[in-house]
Amino acid sequence: MENITLYYIYDPMCSWCWGYRPVWDEIQKLLPTNITIEYVAGGLAPDSKKTMPNEQQLAIQQHWRTIEKRLGTEFNFDFWLQNTPRRSTYDACRTVIAASYQAQHIQMIDAIQRAYYLRAMNPSDESVLYKVAKEVAEQSNGEFSYEKFVEDFTSDELERELTKQIEQARTLSSQGFPSLVLSVKNKMIQIPVDYLNATATCQLIERVSES
Repeated sequence: MENITLYYIYDPMCSWCWGYRPVWDEIQKLLPTNITIEYVAGGLAPDSKKTMPNEQQLAIQQHWRTIEKRLGTEFNFDFWLQNTPRRSTYDACRTVIAASYQAQHIQMIDAIQRAYYLRAMNPSDESVLYKVAKEVAEQSNGEFSYEKFVEDFTSDELERELTKQIEQARTLSSQGFPSLVLSVKNKMIQIPVDYLNATATCQLIERVSES
């Protein structure tokens, strides 16, 4: 059976990625074992210390309401009252990549998303990301070392990997986040993101991979 790769292009602070989570989780359970999933951090917004302009804050809140209405996704709007929002997601991407060195990237994405969207915490703040990483370590039954994470987070190797993944994401897709791209028989095939139907997406992937 031919090995096939499905690239999942995401940002841990992308609200549509949060909305897609239930379907994406189901897709991962349904896909055949010969399809390897590779996570690619797209880097939604570069490092910044600037407070997000009010107009942008209101626009993103409207995105949340749209996702909530269309998909039933839960959001905690207290975030906008309790934090100083910044358009800055690279540190969240670095956190996931650092966790991937210990095979805990899926757990870390989940933890960051829940911190941001449910707990009204700000993953643009490094202190929040360290707190979340410590919580993942505490829940990992020894599979995730917080000390190694801290060492990896600031490493030159991680910075090179972040740059590589951002470039790869832009090469693979211009569809934004989330995106799905299937690599089969040396071809890259864009898979439409269906926010409501995991089964239909998996059936399409299987048809494309067999054609």
